[in-house]
Formats: sequence, C-alpha cells, structure tokens
Amino acid sequence: MQASISISTDPKLRYVLRLADTCLILAQRLGEWCGHAPALEEDIALTNIALDLVGQSRLLYALAGQLSGYTEDQLAFLRDERDYVNLTLVELPNGVRKGLTNDFAFSILRVFAVASFLKPLWQRLQTSNDTELAAVAGKALKEVRYHQQHAGDWVVRLGDGTDESHHRMQDALNQLWPYTTEMLSSDAVDEAAHDAGLGPRFGDVKADWLADVSAVLTAATLQAPKATAFVSTGKTGRHSEHMGFLLADMQHLQRSFPGGVW
Repeated sequence: MQASISISTDPKLRYVLRLADTCLILAQRLGEWCGHAPALEEDIALTNIALDLVGQSRLLYALAGQLSGYTEDQLAFLRDERDYVNLTLVELPNGVRKGLTNDFAFSILRVFAVASFLKPLWQRLQTSNDTELAAVAGKALKEVRYHQQHAGDWVVRLGDGTDESHHRMQDALNQLWPYTTEMLSSDAVDEAAHDAGLGPRFGDVKADWLADVSAVLTAATLQAPKATAFVSTGKTGRHSEHMGFLLADMQHLQRSFPGGVW
C-alpha cells in the first residue's frame, strides 16, 4: 500500500490546494451520476462538468506541485483526509433525501451554488500576481459560466415546476444552505493570499454570490433558509464523516498499485 505524503502549511500552497481539492472532490461526486442521471442528455452534461472540474484541478495541482515538490497524482491521491482542504459542501453525498442514493435536486443545486462562487473568484484571480494562476483562472472562467447557467436553468425549471419538484428543490436547498457559510467566509489563509496579491479572500465574493443566487432562487420560487450558527470546516482539513469513504474509492488504485499509469 502506497504511503501518504505530507504537505506544508504554507499559506500560498494551502490557498491553491483549497481550489484544486474543491474542484476535484466535486468532480468525484458528479462522476457518480454517470449512467444514473434522469435523462441521457443530463448524464452527458454532468459528466462533462465533472471533466471540466478535473481539468481545472489538474492545472491547480501542477501549480501546487511547483510549491510542494510533488506531482499532480501524488497531490490528488496520496494525502490523508486531514490534508485535503476542500469545502465540506462538495464532499457531501449526492443523496440527502431518505432512501435516495442520488438526489438530482441536491446535486444540481450544489453545482449551481459552487459555480456561482467560483465564477467571481476566477474573475478576480485573473489579476493574480502569479501568472500561472491567472492563466488557469482565465480558462476556468469560461467553463464555470456554463456550469452556472446550465445548473441555474435546472433550479428554475424544477423549483417553479410541479408541486413535487418544488418540494424536492426546497428540501435540497434547506440541506445545502448551512454549508455555504464556510464557502463565503475568510480566514488567515485567505488574508495571506490577499495581502500577497495572490488572490481574493473567499469572503470577498459573497456579495456577487448572493446577487446571482438570489436572482435564481426568486425565479425558482424558492426561499433561502435563515442563517444558523453552524459553520463547516472542510477547508481547514476537518471533514464530514463522508470524506473518508469518498477517498477510499478515489484513492484505491493509486494506493494499491503505486506509480501505476494508464
């Protein structure tokens, strides 16, 4: 079994890994829809969004590799759970309703919420003083705009659809909403990135996120839940109970066959 790697607590590395891990883990969850989406066209769409996110994560891991001395594959597959710093929201299972393995309402709403966060983040990162990160942002921005539009169209279609679809979307929103606080909050890693000119604090995009999300929720006749004191902690390495199971699947081949390539 391949041993885990250890990474430093350098703020620049952590900032890049937060973006890379968030994209990779969301892609892993979306990949679970392959062959299971409610329609063939959506099966292809979700898979393509997942591939876009994998591509973004690869570019970010390549940059993180320059800072850490590790390869893309090592950073993606050979860290312990506590060394992943993705948002907790993206690691949650696709199924949040009792008895459902995959809940399309939750999954498509999560894509919309995360894309609405990444879009203003990528926009700001285009002016990063790290030219490679700025180039990644320019490419990713084109993709995430499609992700947001595609998922947003579904949110409106289902939220303002039948009584059943509206109920399912509202239930998914109630489940998802508390995890957005972490996504829109800043901490010491963000402050260091901001002060160094690397990129914006996560909290800096909150107003843009709220504007985009509120417009779609209004069109979908959905009601945003009230704020709570709960704040998830995935981007500090403290994850939900679901992360370990996800990593067990994701890391199996690389752990079992060290150095294996296609």
